[in-house]
Amino acid sequence: MTTTDTAERADLLESLGVARHFLKYAVQGLTDEQARQRPTVSELTLGGLIKHVSEVERQWARFITEGAVAVAMPEDERGFQEWANGFKLLEDETLAEILQRYDAIAAETDKLLQTCDLDASHELPPAPWFKPGARRSARRTFAHILAETAQHSGHADILRESIDGQKTMG
Repeated sequence: MTTTDTAERADLLESLGVARHFLKYAVQGLTDEQARQRPTVSELTLGGLIKHVSEVERQWARFITEGAVAVAMPEDERGFQEWANGFKLLEDETLAEILQRYDAIAAETDKLLQTCDLDASHELPPAPWFKPGARRSARRTFAHILAETAQHSGHADILRESIDGQKTMG
């Protein structure tokens, strides 16, 4: 690895770590019931955001190693229901469990980031939001994971403040 390559990986790891920290900070001290609350008109819940970000990270990390099949849209009712449940902390789930799962997924993603070829790419799956035949490199995929985590960290901050006034910053 070159010095530039090592620095790029370190920057991505640090940025992902910061975004993950702020997302998890938004749920610290919450009960499972609070993590299931919808404090705004949105369908979003804090538990659901953690689950969603975790699953998105897992899928896009798999995309780096397996290709488009890892991020393809569901094709049947069961698949769509599983996708919808990925936005909810279900009654048989706990916040502690999904945080533990998120940490495990993050550790796997970090290991992949440290070892993969950042220039390797795969064709994206057919979807209305991708140009036909478009490709995404591992580097761009990690940037997408970072952007997704940071965006939902902001959502989580708003939801948490709506529940009990806690703010991530300020």
